[in-house]
Amino acid sequence: MRMAAKKKTAKTKSSKKTSKSKASKAKSKTSARKTRKRTAKKAKSRKRSASAREKDPRGGLTAAGRKAFARKQGAHLRPGVTKRESEMTPQEMRRKGSWAVRCYGRAKLPPLVDGTGRPTRHALSAHAWGEPVPKTVAEARRIAAKGERLLARYRRVKARG
Repeated sequence: MRMAAKKKTAKTKSSKKTSKSKASKAKSKTSARKTRKRTAKKAKSRKRSASAREKDPRGGLTAAGRKAFARKQGAHLRPGVTKRESEMTPQEMRRKGSWAVRCYGRAKLPPLVDGTGRPTRHALSAHAWGEPVPKTVAEARRIAAKGERLLARYRRVKARG
């Protein structure tokens, strides 16, 4: 009972003021931390090298990367075909089918995940072409099989017209 009485008497006007000032100080500290985090993120994004800007972190090349490749090699790369099969033109079927068979239909595939379990650039290229990123060889073979189907469909369309 003595403790309850002390708590009641301890709350005075001055203690209310200090609790408010402590809350505002804590709030200003958190906003300062958030500001530091935001400026650190901006600094990181500014410090990316030219080659890092050319690679899309989700897979494939960015528009800047394709432009740089054209400047260096003289080749004109196009972005991957991400349309649905029903919306593709015959040329797009051929491009996507060729890519799928070439990348994931090999007898021996390059690694799809690195030592820490993250997908490699080879595996991430599937995302740039609108396919799920393969983590196993079986998933990669499914993409290759889809490529074979697209090429067969392209050949049928080409034979008709």
